Amino acid sequence: MQWVNFDKLDSYKKLSELGAPVNVKEAMAGEEGAKRVEKYQVPMSSGLLYSYAAKQVDDKLLDALQELADEAQLTAKYEELYNGAVINTGEKRMVLHQLCRGQLGKDVIADGVNKREFYVAQQEKAAAFANKVHAGEIVNEKGEKFTTAVQIGIGGSDLGPRALYMALENWAKANGTLKMEARFISNVDPDDASAVLAGVDLAHSIFIVVSKSGTTLETLTNEAFVKEALKKAGLDPAKHMAAVTSETSPLAGNPEYLESVYMDDYIGGRYSSSSAVGAVILSLAFGPDVFARILNGAGAEDALAKNADIRKNPALLDALIGVYERNFLGYGVTAVLPYSQALIRFPAHLQQLDMESNGKSVNRFGEPIDYKTGPVIFGEPGTNGQHSFYQLLHQGTDIIPIQFVGFKKNQMNNDVVIQDSTSQQKLCANVAAQIMAFACGKDDENPNKYFAGTRPSSIIVGEQLTPEALGAILAHFENKVMFQGFTWNVNSFDQEGVQLGKILAKKVLAKDTDGALTSYSKLLGIF
Repeated sequence: MQWVNFDKLDSYKKLSELGAPVNVKEAMAGEEGAKRVEKYQVPMSSGLLYSYAAKQVDDKLLDALQELADEAQLTAKYEELYNGAVINTGEKRMVLHQLCRGQLGKDVIADGVNKREFYVAQQEKAAAFANKVHAGEIVNEKGEKFTTAVQIGIGGSDLGPRALYMALENWAKANGTLKMEARFISNVDPDDASAVLAGVDLAHSIFIVVSKSGTTLETLTNEAFVKEALKKAGLDPAKHMAAVTSETSPLAGNPEYLESVYMDDYIGGRYSSSSAVGAVILSLAFGPDVFARILNGAGAEDALAKNADIRKNPALLDALIGVYERNFLGYGVTAVLPYSQALIRFPAHLQQLDMESNGKSVNRFGEPIDYKTGPVIFGEPGTNGQHSFYQLLHQGTDIIPIQFVGFKKNQMNNDVVIQDSTSQQKLCANVAAQIMAFACGKDDENPNKYFAGTRPSSIIVGEQLTPEALGAILAHFENKVMFQGFTWNVNSFDQEGVQLGKILAKKVLAKDTDGALTSYSKLLGIF
């Protein structure tokens, strides 16, 4: 296996010599545009489709990107990953989040344990715990059933599970599978915990503390905050708390928790929604069967990512088009715009997934690199975003590639006809209109009303946002980020960039500061 810097590849040179990109404004106009839409799309799993007709691509570029994929051995590196190679070079660890969703390759044995069996066992433990809570076998002090589950965690222990819960909350209500409401406490800001606690019935709430090490400052602080609230309400915290942690942490097997479900070092936080981190809260909220459906959708998409043909591998194709935009067209920002209110927190999850993974300026071996890596990611659901930042997307000085997500049906099967069309039809009409408006723009003698167009976009389209579709979308973006990291020869699975601030914060709290750090600490009233 060859791990070399991107700009040392022959295919890099070929891409740099391709010349001007496709003029999307011309390519998407008229009947030729219709033909492009039919041609430049690839099926995903769970009834989804990835359409990239409005990207600056043609067959010549796709052939060059295929050469890049082959020369950089991208699918071969993926095979190495799911077969248990030490891909996380910074921490000298395997990367096994896909193994939570199915056996893609050979058995992976670590520390004398079959890791697929370990992950399944933890999913089964989470399912058994959730079923006991739902059945009233695990109850509060008065023998009453719990009605709300609250996850206490930060980063990957919050963003992914929260995004998935919010994505399926309305679907579950419509389909009768919402077992418990879920809430999330993440920020160490006391207003976060206070607001959540003020909005739940403490006596009927169960809290899941999520920390791999059992030492995460923000999480332990919020746990203590919650315990204090429970005690003030005359409740025993040990009757209201469970833990998701590693087998070696101080939270493991602790009698202060109703149950401990385990994760391990081979799954990074931002990739952990498929693990116990997501299993406990989502199984409590929706039932274990729904969580299993999310995993099935993700697993099917993982299997698609094995295909070496980029025209049949949506995650790989999406990744390579993104590399082309970042490194050869100079686009430094990507907007993720789901036309689904259910995906309101999905862009926030992708911000962490993408920027924490590929926001690197050294390669896998710690050597400086001379090319751009991960883009800035941001987003907001449509149509809200249209009345916010779309002005810059349409007429600003920067071209920002866009990734739309849209569905033909709403989740709650509840709609009305207003002015000859339903709300869902209006929503979908806006997606189609925005794709074409970004691509083709509008000529006008008034410069304030002129739209240059040639603003590239892609879209993932599905019938409805179901558990399987949600899992597939989750895996698509995880695998996209993975393939881009492989291409750029960076380690997408550590996150040293988040550590320095934590270390300095501990110094401030210990009053071990000098210079400007002391001054800022005084300015903020710490001491």
